Amino acid sequence: MPDFTLERACLGPVAGIDEAGRGPWAGPVVAAAVILPEDRAPASLLECLDDSKKLKKPVRERLRPEIEAIASFAIGIATPSEIDKLNILQATLLAMRRACEGLSIHPASALVDGNRSPHLSCAVQTVVKGDSRSFSIAAASILAKTARDDIMTDLARKYPGYGWERNAGYGTKEHQNALSRLGVTPVHRRSFAPIRALLSRCSD
Repeated sequence: MPDFTLERACLGPVAGIDEAGRGPWAGPVVAAAVILPEDRAPASLLECLDDSKKLKKPVRERLRPEIEAIASFAIGIATPSEIDKLNILQATLLAMRRACEGLSIHPASALVDGNRSPHLSCAVQTVVKGDSRSFSIAAASILAKTARDDIMTDLARKYPGYGWERNAGYGTKEHQNALSRLGVTPVHRRSFAPIRALLSRCSD
């Protein structure tokens, strides 16, 4: 379970940074940066914070406003075209940097989930499985996931039939069937192998 151990070892304010959406075939990659004040975080919130992938959607949606009510936070996005231009890793780091730069409080330190560091104007510590070790990163994982789900629900209205409100752009059977039936949209990641292969077949 996460705690504040890593935050206490850093020069404050400390931002936790995490992303959502590296694997999907469509839509942006989204990052969140969260400065979670230990002295204002209620026990009822902390006991529920964890890696967003371990939490059911209703729990994430319940925790989101509780985090936003006490934290300084910002969302950063890298678009599908940026993913295709930069590659998914570099686009993820770009989204993380945008999130950190969007904070109203400039952090002295950042705890970043994973093992690759974005270029930030503060001290950075990467933390493998950080969303299971740090409250700040766990909070960021929840905000990134819920923000991206909202974006994909909006895109599902614009491009109906792919089921993005359910599959968030991942390569599910529903999504694959829709690609065969409806084709590739402007928000698909054309550099990803399944989409690239489909475009190649269509151009033959």
